[in-house]
Amino acid sequence: MTTGDQPLDEMGDGRGQAKPHWRPLLSSMFALGRETLAERARLLDQAFAEEGITAILPGERSVNWRCDPVPLLLSAAEFAQLESGLAQRAELMELILQDLYGPRNLMAECLIPPELVYGNPAFLRPCCMPDGSRGHRHLSFYAADMLRGTDGAWRVLADRTGQAQGIAYALENRRILARIVPELFQYQKIEPLRPYLEVVSNALQALGTDDAGGAALLSSGHSDTMWFEHVLLSREMSIGLVEGGDLTLRDGKVFLKTLRGLQRIGVLFRRKDGNKVDSLELASGTGVPGLLDAIRGGFVRMVNDAGSALVEAPGLAAFLPALARRLLGEELRLASQATLWLGEGAVVRTVLRDLEGWLIRPATDGGARPVVPMLLSAAERAELAARMEADPGGWAASVAPVPSLAPCVGPSGLDAKPIALRMFMTYDGNRWRAFPGGLARALSEEDALAGRLPRNAVSKDVWVMADESSMVQGVLGLVTPTLAIRRTAGDLPSRVADNFYWLGRYLERLEEAARLQRAVITRILRPMPSAREISELEILIGSLSSLKMLADEDASVLGMGMLSAAVLKAFRAKGGMPRVLAHVARQVETLRDRLTGEMHAVVTRSLRELGEAMRKLPPEANARTLEAASHLTTEILEFAATVAGLAAENMVRGGGRLFLDFGRRMERAQAIAAELRQVLDQPGALTQPGRVETGLRLALELRDSVITYRTRYLAVLQPAPALDLILADEGNPRGLAFQLVAARELLREIVEDGDSLLLAVEPLLQETRDIVQDVLRSPDQMVTTARLPQRLRKLDQAIAAVGDRVSRRYFTLLPVARSLGVDSEPRRGAA
Repeated sequence: MTTGDQPLDEMGDGRGQAKPHWRPLLSSMFALGRETLAERARLLDQAFAEEGITAILPGERSVNWRCDPVPLLLSAAEFAQLESGLAQRAELMELILQDLYGPRNLMAECLIPPELVYGNPAFLRPCCMPDGSRGHRHLSFYAADMLRGTDGAWRVLADRTGQAQGIAYALENRRILARIVPELFQYQKIEPLRPYLEVVSNALQALGTDDAGGAALLSSGHSDTMWFEHVLLSREMSIGLVEGGDLTLRDGKVFLKTLRGLQRIGVLFRRKDGNKVDSLELASGTGVPGLLDAIRGGFVRMVNDAGSALVEAPGLAAFLPALARRLLGEELRLASQATLWLGEGAVVRTVLRDLEGWLIRPATDGGARPVVPMLLSAAERAELAARMEADPGGWAASVAPVPSLAPCVGPSGLDAKPIALRMFMTYDGNRWRAFPGGLARALSEEDALAGRLPRNAVSKDVWVMADESSMVQGVLGLVTPTLAIRRTAGDLPSRVADNFYWLGRYLERLEEAARLQRAVITRILRPMPSAREISELEILIGSLSSLKMLADEDASVLGMGMLSAAVLKAFRAKGGMPRVLAHVARQVETLRDRLTGEMHAVVTRSLRELGEAMRKLPPEANARTLEAASHLTTEILEFAATVAGLAAENMVRGGGRLFLDFGRRMERAQAIAAELRQVLDQPGALTQPGRVETGLRLALELRDSVITYRTRYLAVLQPAPALDLILADEGNPRGLAFQLVAARELLREIVEDGDSLLLAVEPLLQETRDIVQDVLRSPDQMVTTARLPQRLRKLDQAIAAVGDRVSRRYFTLLPVARSLGVDSEPRRGAA
């Protein structure tokens, strides 16, 4: 490369005119005007932050994915040429993998250096079958990162054979761009994306045999940086989303653990690192023990194969022309960016003579960020040169490219920025097909030209202009059996049911904490609190402390000023309200593939707003800040009610909604028992009836039952009627019996009549009635009520034991415990 090289303009034809396929788009852009286009760019950023790739856990901005309003256009002829070249490269990669994991003739013929294979961490020895008995392909999906040079030719900078990531990002770019800037799509003939996805889905399903079960996308879980892609692809391709812990092996076959039992899986669409799929053979703690053996036995297909990332090695690009002639008998139709492997002879000295003219990468790590020597300081270049001289075989050098430029919306109008393009290929069972679009990135000096897909990027939708004579066709001849009608929750994976269950519990825990906080703040703000109100404050502070909303040292403070500071601290401390909010957010994110788009958008937006509101609470412990905190508790209660309403209106009865509701009922039931025990368990309650009365009034308030009690019994407060409303009234939605009856009815949907789980609920309901009757028949109701805390503790523990049995049976799939620790505190904080 010389400094005089000028980058090519994607939009211009070199004669001062726009290329023909760009002209309709430019007309639409000029009709919008610069200010409108800039505003649409802002709306695009907002849409991605609120509902797209950037919309992750509240308050976090670890992903900042943006889409420029101006797409990158490819003519039909140019796309066809790229598709042909990429199809040839994909087939070449398949043949190389077949050899390297088979007879390894290419190394014996000195066409591939052994250092690029045996020294490559992506080379997985358990995937080798030297006898060539492997009966299926290594690659079904392939992608390539490309740049257009100054001569107008596209060249491949990196091959993506491991997971070929990024197609979901391209889909999301198209979806949101079409919604925010629909004017650009008018009068345009663009290849649609959805027919291609149908081809991909059919091809994936066709990989399985008739009796091998369904297909599933194998993910590392919501902590994976590409979790968004996993969720979207599983939805678009109508396949399950599973993690390693969801799968188990029986007789060499792979099964998904569901509430109904084990469900056969025949195809795994791999979206996790290949060296992490089998914890037995690959020493990975997150894999499925024995999975590679099941693949070798032909009981399950994995696409792409676990060891397919081997040929992503940058150093391999130096040998591809010769390999194409050897394996295909053809020259490469789509060349790589000129690359040298530095382990050969004096090649390293050739590169070091003009280090600034090269792009440097580790020879075997296709995911590593390339080093651009011209951007380094003199000292950094010297250090890099020393490392290359010390280990030349560990490095590959590509001629530093000059990427082409494309228009992007900037602060002052349209700016020209360098462009990198990733295209995607799928083998449909007969031939390789290209995704009719792609993922383009507008590059700054800090952006990597290759390597792993960045978390922060300015991307562009890629339009392939339609050729009216072409038509996307699906895979023909794929016969699927007639599907039986199903209306049960049994096919829900155990992990998903567990996540819904804990989402329900954490939502209820957040609501409970908000009610307690509001009650405390209301009393603090009263100018002259009475003795009874001060007593109520002490009880409420104890309840907040038991929920870990207050630290132990804060729960014993004296004085309203110190108490105000302690209460406000719970909205900022990591162990307080933000902790529970983070638990809710984490469960929502793990369930992203199970929530409707509307429900996910509303919930995540609300979570983010609540998190921001907590962080923005003023530090001063004064009346104004307390009022803001009180208003925040109201917003939390409204959020909980919104989630309940969305679940009722947007989720199918059964399945995820069933366990969401069950989790809420179990958490609320435990909270009522524990709360009532705490308000009654006061020093001197046996000899001071006023303390019992104070506790009962507070319990009615926290259960939103004051108005109902007054309607029934006017202003006379007696223990038995109050306890009946809180504990035994099956019609009070804030009462304990209501929760137990609801939990029992939910259990009926997944267990048969007479099941021990159903039978375990009946004694709990009977105990609520017995407590009320015992107090009612007592000659001194106040004294009998004061003696209830130990009985309520055992009731709390018994409710927890039912939840534990459900978890063991349906979530962890363990046998029911033979004994229950009724004398220990229930573990309400465990997840």
